Order: sequence, then C-alpha cells, then structure tokens
Amino acid sequence: MLKKHTRILIGVGCVVLLLVSWIIAISSKSDAEKQVELMRQAAELTKDGVYILAAPLLEEAAGYSAAHTLTAENELKRAYLELMNNSGYRQKYLDLLVKQMNDKNALPDVFEEAANYYFSITRIPDALSILKTGIEKTGDAGLVKIYEDKRYAYKASSFAYDYVAEIAGSAVQVQADGLWGLAGAEGVIIISCQYDKISTFCDGRAIVKKNGEIYSIDSNNNRLAKLHEDATDFGNYADHRVPLQIDGLWRRSTGDFQIGENAFQDIGMYCGGYAAAKSGGRWGVVNLDMEWLLTPEYDGIIQDELGRCYAQGAVFVRQGGEIYLFAGGIWTGGVYEDACPFSDEGFAAVKKNGKWGFIDATGTEMIDFAFDDARSFGQHLAAVKIGGLWGYASLSGKVAIVPSFLEAKSFSGGSAPVLTERGWQFITLLENNERE
Repeated sequence: MLKKHTRILIGVGCVVLLLVSWIIAISSKSDAEKQVELMRQAAELTKDGVYILAAPLLEEAAGYSAAHTLTAENELKRAYLELMNNSGYRQKYLDLLVKQMNDKNALPDVFEEAANYYFSITRIPDALSILKTGIEKTGDAGLVKIYEDKRYAYKASSFAYDYVAEIAGSAVQVQADGLWGLAGAEGVIIISCQYDKISTFCDGRAIVKKNGEIYSIDSNNNRLAKLHEDATDFGNYADHRVPLQIDGLWRRSTGDFQIGENAFQDIGMYCGGYAAAKSGGRWGVVNLDMEWLLTPEYDGIIQDELGRCYAQGAVFVRQGGEIYLFAGGIWTGGVYEDACPFSDEGFAAVKKNGKWGFIDATGTEMIDFAFDDARSFGQHLAAVKIGGLWGYASLSGKVAIVPSFLEAKSFSGGSAPVLTERGWQFITLLENNERE
C-alpha cells in the first residue's frame, strides 16, 4: 500500500515538474516567439473553420509589441470578419482598423481596407473621409486613384420641377405649374410654389410677387415687409440689395424696401459686392457705394441666369462681338467667343474656335477646349456637354459624371440641378451626405 502511494506521489511530482518546466520554457520565450506559437495554434483552428477559438489566441498575439504584431493583427481581422454575425465582433474589427489607421507608420493598405468596408455597407461619406485621411497621411497614389474614382457617386432626388434656377446660397428658385417657390439644395421644398415671381434667398429673406403685391418673406413664409411704391418688376436679392424697376428705371433697394436714389437702365444681381449695370446705353460694373469697377463703356457684361457677373476679382465684358476677361479691373489679354462668369472657386468656362474649355482668373488656360458647351466650375465640378448630353468634368479635365442629362447646371452645396425626362431634378454627391 505504501509503495502504491509512493508511486502515485512520484507520478504527480513528475507531472508537476514537467508542467513547471513547460511554464519556465514558455516564459523564457521572447514575445516574438510567443506570437509565432500563438499564431501557429490559431492557424490550426482556422484551417478547420474554428474562428471562435482562434480569435482569443490571435488577440493575445496581437497584444504583444513585437516583430509579428502587424501579422497577428491582420490575421485577427480576418477572424473577426468570419465572426461578424456574432455580437461584438463587428465593433472589434472596426476598433482594430482604427488602431491601425492611427499608427504613425500606418500603411495605405489599411486605409483601403477600411474604405472598402464602408463602401460595402454603402457608408460612402465615411469611406471617402477615410480615403482622404489616408491620402493626407501617406500620400499614396493608389488611394488618390480610388478616391477620384469613387468621389463622384451621386443620388438623384425624387422631386421634379418644371424649372430650376442656378443654386445661390442655401436655397434655389423652383417652378411648378407656372408658379414659383424655393427649395433646398437637394430639392426639398422650403417655400411651396405659390408666387408669380420669387427672388433668390439671402439674409433670411426672399422678395416675392403675388396678386400684384411685392413683399419680402422669411423661410417660414412670413411677411417681413411690403413694397408700397409702384414697381413693375424686381431682380434677385443679394448683398442686402434687390433691384426694383420703377418708372422704367432700375433702383437699388434694401430688403426692407428702403430705395436708393441712383437709377440705371438695367442692373444685375450683386455678387461679392459688385453688379453689372447699364447707364447711358452702355454697360459697366458698379459696387454698393456707386463706385465703378468698370465704367459703363461696353456693349455688355457677361452674367449668369441669376444676374451674377463678378467672382474671384474677374469679370467678362462683351465688346464688338468678342469677349474680354478683366481681372482687378484690367484686361488680361484673353479674347473669347463666349464665356460664363466665374464662381467663387474653380475655373471659368470660355469658348474658342467653336469649343469650350476652362481658364483661371488670370486668363491661363487650365483645361483644353474640347467640349460642345460648358458651365463654369461650382465646387470641384463643371457641367459639360458632349455629344448632345450633359455631364460633369473634374478639375483635371476628365469626365467625372458621364453625360446622361438633357441639361445641367453648376454644383453648390454638394447638389446640382439637372434636366431629365421627368423634368428638373437635383443630383447630390454622396460625399456631401451627412454620415449616419
């Protein structure tokens, strides 16, 4: 009996000794060696599809700061992807991606992986934001290409109108059934179409005409002020000024209808403090203080459909059938067949030898003359006509949105009005959508 107990004790002692020896052997391994062993064990499990048991081993391996940490993290991400349907693993995957992207030596691949994940779940704004961060951090050309290929994705609104004007500020004039109202940049109605005429929206108000009365309204359609003088027409409201036609001449008025004394034969919409104005049968450009940037001596000033002519310090004038670019009040030397005014950013569309191209505010040609028609850049896109249909070109001159519209206007606030078979709709870049 004693011999039996002795044998048992000796056996237990041997097991304990082996266990201690194993623990000592393991603890004496370097962190890198531990990572290799843990990943080896995890690989055996993942080979059989047992990811739920492999994940903790890979988490332990990735927890070491050693030679194989990145490899362990990448294996761990693959395990997490297999376990996405289990609670908590999606967040673990995203947390690991964020950790890798925040690393000071983050590789472009991790930004591409994160972006592709968000593209796969249609979180396009998040995906594009990640790509931009990756480009800023790594400067990788591959990320730039992916970003440029994806950034022009858009959605079309469900709203359709008889006509939509160029977007100005936070609202755009829209027409339905012969009456006018205001919509937001994506086409959602702000003021229903109920007016005979409506101006652009600025300083919290728009000027409207209904049943012969002219008055101003706010965004909730409340009256703010009524015009008592006998005006026959009005222009667009901007820079605290709206043109009013009284007794055949145009005068400038505030939104509260305090009317100035200076009169013009015609006047456009103020933009950046300047407006095209006609006096003595000739056109020039005047500021809010009645000082002439360009004295009235020209056949015309190029304006857009809202009446804007001035941006980036540049104006196009028409004289003798040709178009000239003036920057800072001085002719730049450029001569064109036609042109569209600059917006606050980007290049202007100009026509030479029957084709449209783009120049900057100094007159330097930036994009070749290769389009059948064009509008100046709004944001980083310009409407261009190719083969009878309209699409959009990027600042590089490449087609970014394939021509498929009957007509197209400039982008503002991430949206642009386009004419489709349904009527005038809005397209909105998904990059500009709010994140979920």
